[in-house]
Amino acid sequence: MENQQRGESRLDRVSESSRKQRDGAEFVGAFGKKTGSSDLVFLEGLLPERDGEVARREPPSRQLEICLQTLKAELDRYGKDPSDVIQLTVYLTDMDAYGEINDTYEQFFETTCPARTTVGVCELLGGAAVTVDGVIAIE
Repeated sequence: MENQQRGESRLDRVSESSRKQRDGAEFVGAFGKKTGSSDLVFLEGLLPERDGEVARREPPSRQLEICLQTLKAELDRYGKDPSDVIQLTVYLTDMDAYGEINDTYEQFFETTCPARTTVGVCELLGGAAVTVDGVIAIE
């Protein structure tokens, strides 16, 4: 009966905000930064964090800038630069902000941007408007 009611009503969201993978921005879970003996680094869930706090009051473009600064720190750790980024996935809670985050993205990569997927979501950890996953070539 419930399925019939759902089929008849129009859904406002693709996903429900009550369905969370994990609670709290501080929880890292069992997700690795590197898989096996690979020449790739997989970064997941780069939030716009400063001093352990999610910058949720900042506009999405600034939040992406903070995420990309974290990405830059990871690149530096491996002696790499933005040209070594192969792919990024940007999760965005407000798709109307796509244009402004696109400008921030292009400024960070300057010349050649890596492949990117932008995914609209209903909610992110810590109330963030943006989070980033990335794949980096390290060899």
